[in-house]
Amino acid sequence: MSDLENKISELKKLISESGIEAGDELLILEEKIRSQSKSEAVWKQVELARHSDRPYSMDYITRIFDNFIELHGDRSFGDDPAIVGGIAFLDSRPVTIIAHQKGRTLKENVWRNHGMANPEGYRKARRLAKQAEKFGRPVITFIDTSGAYPGLGAEERGIGEAIARNLQEFSQLQTPVICIIIGEGGSGGALGIGVGDKIYMLQNAIYSVISPEG
Repeated sequence: MSDLENKISELKKLISESGIEAGDELLILEEKIRSQSKSEAVWKQVELARHSDRPYSMDYITRIFDNFIELHGDRSFGDDPAIVGGIAFLDSRPVTIIAHQKGRTLKENVWRNHGMANPEGYRKARRLAKQAEKFGRPVITFIDTSGAYPGLGAEERGIGEAIARNLQEFSQLQTPVICIIIGEGGSGGALGIGVGDKIYMLQNAIYSVISPEG
């Protein structure tokens, strides 16, 4: 981009010396270059948030907490590997963890659905959050998803209702809730486990109302 800027400076000098009327065209060209430069910078931020070398939720869970026990199922339809949840200890205090989980290999990504949860994932999250409230455990969520899964099956099983119910329930939980965006925070998929007393973002993470492609 610096080469283009140098050429524009040369062009400005040439126009000034020759007296040619080209000011408007030059302004349009400069604006296009600025827009392109800004778009490239924004997309690099998205690539950083999605980088395969970034730690995923289970990387944090295994390194920060002790004795993590994963719990499965929404007690209605099934289990959703895109959202993991369970009980662990943080400095000897029991906590409930709920997190999006992506896969590193192609096989794992298919199984985890690239971290895009179905309704049963959000209902599992709600079940674990209500259990945490019952037993007085703080809830810690790790958010890393481009959005909830928009497939036909997810729509038929009520993905919108599941997320909306979580917004209501999480906002009323009588136990502390801490939410941490570790990579992508995309749309309702992030909000489904992203309502809490404190919300944090890691460096180079993103949080948006829709995926950048959308």
